[in-house]
Amino acid sequence: MSSRIAVFPGSFDPLTLGHVDIIQRALPLFEKLIIAIGVNSDKQSMFSLEDRINAIQQTFNTENKIEVKFYSGLTVDFCKEVKADFLVRGLRNPADFEFEKAIAHTNRTLSEIETVFLLTSSGKSFISSSIVRELFKHKGDVSKFVPQAVLELQPQ
Repeated sequence: MSSRIAVFPGSFDPLTLGHVDIIQRALPLFEKLIIAIGVNSDKQSMFSLEDRINAIQQTFNTENKIEVKFYSGLTVDFCKEVKADFLVRGLRNPADFEFEKAIAHTNRTLSEIETVFLLTSSGKSFISSSIVRELFKHKGDVSKFVPQAVLELQPQ
């Protein structure tokens, strides 16, 4: 029997309490959850890759089922590389579902990967990394939207 390994891909620029919610709720479903930071060379990140990895590791430092890795290229190729059979995706709203559904169908066509959708808890469904980045940019209070480890980060 194969092990139940899942990948939760994203930029995590930065990690938000919405991400934390999905990760905590996905953990009981899998033997290992790989938080995979996708590297997009065409996109300028607000936080360095090292800072994003450290923030995730600090946030989940007591959870031994979590690994944090970075990758470039297709997510399905990364999943093959780490022998994951599942992708975890969070859904905040109907627009997320339509977007994620198309990606899930494409990934399923390219590989045998199964996508597991988790609805974000209602109190966190409005949180997005882009909103948090705007708050950071304008020195707004992000403390209700991100874990403690992210509060300590400085944008690049």
